[in-house]
Amino acid sequence: MKKNRGILVLVLTVLITGFLIFTSAVGIGPTGTGAAKHIHTGLDLSGGVSITFEASKESPTADEMSDTIYKLQRRVEQYSTEAQVYQEGENRINVEIPGVTDANAILEELGKPGSLYFIAHKDADGNENYSLNTQTGEYELTKSIEEIEESGGIVLTGTEVKDAQAAVGQDSLGNNQNVVSLTLTDEGKEKFAEATKAAVEAGNDSIGIYYDDGFVSVPEVQNEITDGNAQITGMSDAQEAENLASTIRIGGLKLELNEIRSNVVAAQLGEEAISTSLYAAAVGLVLIILFMIFVYRIPGLVSGVALIIYVCLDLIALNAFDLTLTLPGIAGIILSIGMAVDANVIIYARIQEEIAAGKTVRTAFQNGFKKAFSAIFDGNITTLIAAFVLNWMGSGTVKGFAQTLALGIVLSMFTALVISRFLIQAIYAVGVRDEKFYGKRKEREPIKFLQKRKIFFALSIILVLTGPVVMAVYSKTTGQALSYSLEFMGGTSTSVAFKEDLSIDEIDSQVTPLVEEVTGDKNVQATKVVGSNQVIIKTVTLDSDTREKLDQALMDEFGLEQTDITAESISSTVSSEMRMDAVKAVLLSTVLMLLYIWFRFKDLRFASSAVIALLHDVLVVLAFYAVSRISVGSNFIACMLTIVGYSINATIVIFDRIRENMAMKTKDDLETLVNRSITQTLTRSIYTSLTTFIMVFLLFVMGVSSIREFAMPLMVGIVCGAYSSVCITGALWYVMKTKIKKAK
Repeated sequence: MKKNRGILVLVLTVLITGFLIFTSAVGIGPTGTGAAKHIHTGLDLSGGVSITFEASKESPTADEMSDTIYKLQRRVEQYSTEAQVYQEGENRINVEIPGVTDANAILEELGKPGSLYFIAHKDADGNENYSLNTQTGEYELTKSIEEIEESGGIVLTGTEVKDAQAAVGQDSLGNNQNVVSLTLTDEGKEKFAEATKAAVEAGNDSIGIYYDDGFVSVPEVQNEITDGNAQITGMSDAQEAENLASTIRIGGLKLELNEIRSNVVAAQLGEEAISTSLYAAAVGLVLIILFMIFVYRIPGLVSGVALIIYVCLDLIALNAFDLTLTLPGIAGIILSIGMAVDANVIIYARIQEEIAAGKTVRTAFQNGFKKAFSAIFDGNITTLIAAFVLNWMGSGTVKGFAQTLALGIVLSMFTALVISRFLIQAIYAVGVRDEKFYGKRKEREPIKFLQKRKIFFALSIILVLTGPVVMAVYSKTTGQALSYSLEFMGGTSTSVAFKEDLSIDEIDSQVTPLVEEVTGDKNVQATKVVGSNQVIIKTVTLDSDTREKLDQALMDEFGLEQTDITAESISSTVSSEMRMDAVKAVLLSTVLMLLYIWFRFKDLRFASSAVIALLHDVLVVLAFYAVSRISVGSNFIACMLTIVGYSINATIVIFDRIRENMAMKTKDDLETLVNRSITQTLTRSIYTSLTTFIMVFLLFVMGVSSIREFAMPLMVGIVCGAYSSVCITGALWYVMKTKIKKAK
């Protein structure tokens, strides 16, 4: 009976795996639903729309431009988390949205000054400005916005709302309720005081909030509001409150914007760049599966099938959730393949330990999955906490990275804990029961890691301090502590009208290398304007001499005239507000991870040593950026966030083993116990780091220059994460344990 059930599971696995491979490669039905080719891709992979606006105000202030850019950035994220908004020249704003081919379809959504209105229900003569449509259940305007404005029915515009935040308040009975708290400007405060007074006198009449051709809320006025702080109640849940607050925040642009040009732009990277990255992923996946089979035998084969299912589910889920994928996103997926091996390594190492302890293969399965669960669960939950906070508070690249990361974590846990378990039990049920097919790992004598802790601590201090020292030297000599790319510092946009229509691959092979050589910028972004011979080249800020050299090089190489080349200064695409959002998100996620580890391990020393080790890894990679002068751009944020998740996961595994060994009440002294725990998890640390390193190394070898700049720091982070988890975290906890007594 069990054998038949095992055969059924194996047959179903083959069919399901085949179906998932077919779906992710080809798709279902005539439209190819679920195929990888339908995943929303960024401007670098698929092109999109580029729109340039000009402020109608002749000399806008820096604050007005910055505020408008930030609000536009938050608004265009409804199209893609990878959309970019940046300043060009003194009074122009560029908006680039990937995956869109019709500029007119989005122009009406962008650049509308004051498109958010607070409208009084009735005008001075008692005529309704809006009414409830009983058939649709929606409020609708009875006049045009212009007519309402003429009659004085516009209470406030979006520019007069200083801030809007979702919060939890209390009703008259003391019950909690979801609200939106508004803070108005001084001018808005006076207008709102008059409007709310009139609404109360009219019998608690309403003031409708109108945004982009529809009412988003029509709250009744309960009291006259004179202090410029108001609350909107009646939200069904926290998400509704957050959505309304977000709409109000981005609803008012400080500047009136006029469109001066819009272009459909092609992908920044050619087919060759994409295909080499995908080829690297395929080669890496095959190498990892072969490695797992060599080390773990039958369980290794099972993990290979689970990994294939994981990759297919990840691609299908990217379609289902409409997530935007860029080339760094592909790198993130490739990295997640390496990290997904981790859970399988933990499980199968446990199974081999159980077999070596004299347990039957069947019992070893049960104990292996049971003992591995806490390490897998805690490690992934801590990373998932970071992903949720980054998605909640971050914007742009950070939000896109967080979504892809969260998806990968959930799917990798499912394939490791569910798919692998069913598969290995099915193989056992059909008769593959000899322990030689599963391997045996005998426990070896503890390696004396803690005895060398002073050497490890000294080495880590040197590595960590290298960053600030090198950054201080460069800041003194060049004015830039790090080699900031145009995403962080702004740069120069050079528009070139070539004599002939160049393909994307020709731009990659001929134009980009020339620009890199002349400017010294290894992160050049070249974008082709569809339907023309124009190519827009973005680089770091170029001085007049370098601009002249670049112009001359382009004219000599491609036979151009000076009139074919124009240049403009552009602002950073990662605004100061977006950077601050990212910093706040990382800090909050770190605090929440610390609290979670404290809660799970019942000891603050576990949590604090884990966070110190995490900080150590980030600072070492920062030092590498400082020394190597690799460009610090949006990829830098994704790289650092990846290392945070990777580092904490490795630390949790060792702490989980220390906790388990302490519960066994062995005769080992504490130092030997910690050494034994690190030794027992050493194989896992090496294998996981090796498989992840293989994936990223192949990406570095086979990828284009921008991907190599992403892969190199990741390789450093992987090596550093393995070193800190083995040599630093256990020693840190031991020092705290022996020097700091646990609080009662």
